[in-house]
Amino acid sequence: MKKTVLALAALAALMGAGAAQAQSSVTLYGLMDAGLENTSNATPAKGAQTRVVSGGMNTSRWGVRGTEDLGNGLKALFQLEGGIMIDTGAQDGALFKRQANVGLEGGFGRVVMGRSFTTTYDFMLPFDPMGYAPNYSWATSANASGPSKYGMTTAFDNLIKYAGKAGDFKFGASYGMGEQAGGTADSAKLAAGVGYATGPLSFVATYEKVNGNTVAATANRDKTTAVHVGAMYSNGPLKVQAAARDFKKVAGAAATPDVRGTLYWTGVSYKTTPAMTLTGAVYYQNVKNSAANADPIMYVGRLRYAMSKRTDLYLAAAFAKAKNNQLVSLSRDDAGFSDTQRGVTAGIQHRF
Repeated sequence: MKKTVLALAALAALMGAGAAQAQSSVTLYGLMDAGLENTSNATPAKGAQTRVVSGGMNTSRWGVRGTEDLGNGLKALFQLEGGIMIDTGAQDGALFKRQANVGLEGGFGRVVMGRSFTTTYDFMLPFDPMGYAPNYSWATSANASGPSKYGMTTAFDNLIKYAGKAGDFKFGASYGMGEQAGGTADSAKLAAGVGYATGPLSFVATYEKVNGNTVAATANRDKTTAVHVGAMYSNGPLKVQAAARDFKKVAGAAATPDVRGTLYWTGVSYKTTPAMTLTGAVYYQNVKNSAANADPIMYVGRLRYAMSKRTDLYLAAAFAKAKNNQLVSLSRDDAGFSDTQRGVTAGIQHRF
């Protein structure tokens, strides 16, 4: 990993220097986030656990991006971005799991191909008060445990994505090709969204559909849909956000029940000083068609202190509870071992 990072950094520097006359730019960037977390009910024996975590407030990552001015307002662009487990130094998945794409940008908008975040992710991210924080937000995947994990697909492989603007509106769509032998619809993915902003108010709506592969016994396939709506008021130091996701999964296999649930979240952020931001949020999942509805709820509070433009300290605390003795987890990345869990994370984040 170390050799890969050094080699790409050197390549980025050489490309940036050699392309200066062509009005091109190549940037090496990243975000490093580490925290110390203590959680209850964190083991099968329901014991407490204290650990160093990678990405308490945002997922640690690094990347290379660049543009080339082609003239007449047209630019070529590319981006490569991978996740890092900063507690161990390991890669978080494939080398460029987060982004690997190339495309064009101009007066028509932006088009990229490869792997990238979905339109749903791009449009809904600003409407989560915790910013999809691994510790603690359920906006991407709701409760992390068992039958309550009803979420969105954050990125597509084999993707073509478009984003554009017109006045106060923005709009976009992503299509991930399934590329399966069974047909073009197998494993195909679609996301689309529209947003509107006027003064301190912003609104958004997105639609996502993800297909599974055809089940031979039934000639049907799994189909997952997720519809999001959100609203935000932002004025000076105050920001108020609210959103909802309606999730449905229709099973392709015989005698397999559908899955349905609606996640609601809301939160308030306030800058008490230019350096300090206080955030409070609530996430609630309404499980609609399960005999043992978990209906989990999570309460979150966070203090963020900016030591500089690139370095922040943060302290976050959360409590989650589920009904009917169902499992619940604070983090979207961890399993749950009880119907309640509380956690506290103190960390530091640096961006370059």
